[in-house]
Amino acid sequence: MENKETYVGTVFSLKNRVGRVFWALVSIVLFRFSPKPLHEWRSFLLRCFGAKVGRAVHVYPGAIIWAPWNLELADGAAVANGATLYTQGKITIGRKAVISQGAHLCAGTHDYNLPDFPLYTKPIVVGDHAWIAAEAFIHPGIHIGEGCVVGARSVVTRDMPAWMVCAGHPCKPIKERNRILSA
Repeated sequence: MENKETYVGTVFSLKNRVGRVFWALVSIVLFRFSPKPLHEWRSFLLRCFGAKVGRAVHVYPGAIIWAPWNLELADGAAVANGATLYTQGKITIGRKAVISQGAHLCAGTHDYNLPDFPLYTKPIVVGDHAWIAAEAFIHPGIHIGEGCVVGARSVVTRDMPAWMVCAGHPCKPIKERNRILSA
């Protein structure tokens, strides 16, 4: 998605803006204040707003989700309190992948080369069994490979390979990760 006329028009459609208002109200009243163990309740609310949510997903009440209709959570995915999923564009989180507290996945940015800084979105994909550790930042358009671990406070500006431990600013592969998987 790209908006070339940010000076004269809104970036998002009326339907999108109305949906976000309703989601904000539901999120504040029914999502954020729900008890921690009620993962199925929060999954239900996300589904009501268009998210694709698999089985046994754990989204904690302190997670911040901008637009659920741009979110896909596979079976067993987990999103911690304080994680931000800035779903201006599509974010897909794979099977048994973990998004830790304070992690920020940002699927939208602006073209700084143009005077009106038009918004554009690029999808983020987090592979199965990946782990985005605390306070990591994932830029738009990034693919985190299956089984990849992104270290705490890393800034990911390019795709990260499968089954590697990656860290830093900018994030880089450091060493291989064991491929031992539970059922």
